[in-house]
Amino acid sequence: MEEDQEHCGRPTYDLIILGASGFTGKYVVREALKFFNVPSSPLKTLALAGRNPTKLAQALTWASRPNPPPSIPILTADTSDPSSLRRLAAQTKLILNCVGPFRLYGEPVVTACVDSGCDYLDICGEPEFMERMEATYHDKAVEKGSLVVSACGFDSVPAELGLIFNSRQWVSPAAPNLVEAYLSLESDKTVVGNFGTYESAVLGVANADKLQELRRSRPRRARPVIPGPPPPKGKVIEHQEKIGLWAVKLPSADAIVVRRTLATLTENPSGLLGANESAEQIEKRKIFWSSVKPAHFGVKIGSKSLLGIYRFITVGLFMGLLGKTSFGRWLLLKFPSFFSLGWFRKKGPTEDEVTSASFKMWFVGHGFSDCSLVSKGNMKPDMEIITRVMGPEIGYLTTPIILLQCALILLSQRNNLPKGGVFPPGIVFGSTDLQERLQENGISFDFISKSALSV
Repeated sequence: MEEDQEHCGRPTYDLIILGASGFTGKYVVREALKFFNVPSSPLKTLALAGRNPTKLAQALTWASRPNPPPSIPILTADTSDPSSLRRLAAQTKLILNCVGPFRLYGEPVVTACVDSGCDYLDICGEPEFMERMEATYHDKAVEKGSLVVSACGFDSVPAELGLIFNSRQWVSPAAPNLVEAYLSLESDKTVVGNFGTYESAVLGVANADKLQELRRSRPRRARPVIPGPPPPKGKVIEHQEKIGLWAVKLPSADAIVVRRTLATLTENPSGLLGANESAEQIEKRKIFWSSVKPAHFGVKIGSKSLLGIYRFITVGLFMGLLGKTSFGRWLLLKFPSFFSLGWFRKKGPTEDEVTSASFKMWFVGHGFSDCSLVSKGNMKPDMEIITRVMGPEIGYLTTPIILLQCALILLSQRNNLPKGGVFPPGIVFGSTDLQERLQENGISFDFISKSALSV
């Protein structure tokens, strides 16, 4: 174990993983070790950080097996101790923050990164935290050259890249009007989620009013121009026959994060200017974003049985009703397995449960075969394109894969990314090779079908 080193000049580390001994953190460490000191990888120096050095060492041993743990520095830092976070940020190019819930523990880490000018990625899926960080720190992050990107895990990269992938299948003069994502979680065993994810969802209900208050206090963002009328509300429970799922609306961060990316793209139609891009890279970026067509976007959770949908609705009712009071939240957090009908438990899933789980996210796009039809009064979509994103278990396998690939892009292609600022992942990584990297690491993007709709 090595002690903290004060930063002088060049950062000591390429990357520090904060919260490396947590449920998700140890899987992030395991994923990072695959790319550590590999000849083609930009990850040459790595450190782990957290409150408890003993637990961090145990996490490193677990993540390294069956090999002995490599000699990686273990640094002590606590989100309640700003000076320890400043020391971390001063020593590294990039911090991967795995300490949630982020609305409780995230802001001090963002503060330290922005103040020192180091970059920051996290796996947050909490809209209020993300939008508050943007409102509070964006201008200073631009000034300091700190790139702050939340939602670099299953929340919300599959939704962001999945929408972009679907939208690019609409070749002009065709254009989408509505793309809906249908999430199906699959497993040979019981699907069990991380307690931290559950806790974040419970606190999200409690903070819903704060999010609305924050939005009212900020200038309205630009809205993308989408051909055709806004889509109708639709049924509460839907049967999507083409993909074999019953579905109900999922109040996740994905749709909110996608809307932030589309708003940023509307304000910057050629994407975000890189810190030091070549003329060739600028042209490549402009061509990519010109092929992305905005659409209304929503997310639904799917099940092969109607009984599964009623189970989703029951858990949603528990959270919605009990999450609004402190006593209700205490009940939800004290008895997670009961109120989530077995989907979440404090000790998390077993390794067998993790390896047996997977996800499919279907993107069903409805739009127009010819945009000019809309101006002629044909207001009903006449075309459907279905695509799919598919990968391993969402919290412990897919999330670390995505987070590490975002980190490797940031380390190897920093000049092509914005100098600084607080952004959603889609607008930062959409025009990079992130999709190709994910496909090489077990997350697939597939074109399924294209068909005419009866008008």
